[in-house]
Amino acid sequence: MSKQSVLFGKTKASKPAFFKRFPGKAILILFSLFALSVTTSRAQDYYTDDQASVTVQAQTAPPPIPDYVQPACPGDGYYWVPGYWAWGSGGYYWVPGVWVLPPSAGLLWTPGYWAFYGGFYGWHPGYWGATVGYYGGINYGFGYFGTGFYGGRWEGGHFMYNTAVWRVGRGIHNTYVNRVNITNNNHVSFNGRGGVNYRPTEGERGAMQQNRTPAHQLQVQHEQNMMNERGQFHAPNQAPAVHSMSMPGGERFDQRGRSMGMGGHGGGGGGGRGRRG
Repeated sequence: MSKQSVLFGKTKASKPAFFKRFPGKAILILFSLFALSVTTSRAQDYYTDDQASVTVQAQTAPPPIPDYVQPACPGDGYYWVPGYWAWGSGGYYWVPGVWVLPPSAGLLWTPGYWAFYGGFYGWHPGYWGATVGYYGGINYGFGYFGTGFYGGRWEGGHFMYNTAVWRVGRGIHNTYVNRVNITNNNHVSFNGRGGVNYRPTEGERGAMQQNRTPAHQLQVQHEQNMMNERGQFHAPNQAPAVHSMSMPGGERFDQRGRSMGMGGHGGGGGGGRGRRG
């Protein structure tokens, strides 16, 4: 065996001269290197490379994602956009999940998400694209269980609905059944320290570079309208009034899926359950 220095192991090789002359300093250096590696590893647990797309900042964490019942799809071609927490001058308010028509055939919705960046919580808005990208690992339910999308697919210019995940009406026949075996009971609504620890996969990184179509005007108006309703703002021990809608400006439903009429205002239900994985 050659007389090379071996730091760890059971060889009889000689120690480096520095270790012989300054054993105390050598141990201190090793401890510092170990601590640095641990700190670096922990820092890399949270994804922070996406700050450039933040459009809104808040100083407090968003509330958990509530469970709720999805209303039936109102017609062929409609696409489900899950509900989310938005930020306004009065705090966080719930934007109900809603059925919308995509801007064009072949596009899928990537939900927006909140992420913590040490000094603030940043909102990354959702967008339409050819594939579903990274949405922070947030479990929005209804096919968006933290990564990927399982609500349906496009075939020949028509959207095929996965009825194991999405609820459609009797008049829609372009359906299939793909039972998703995913268990995710996490309702945390933000990525980062104290929230969901999930970094994008290689495929999701690629999707970040695709052409994006922002939320169309009806989606923007839908969010703005909810900001004007006090019953949608987060309050302790009180659910949002409206949890879902048939379409922007359409029929409203409470947490348990009970109709509240067209443009009605009322209290939310109790323990409704969203269709999560």
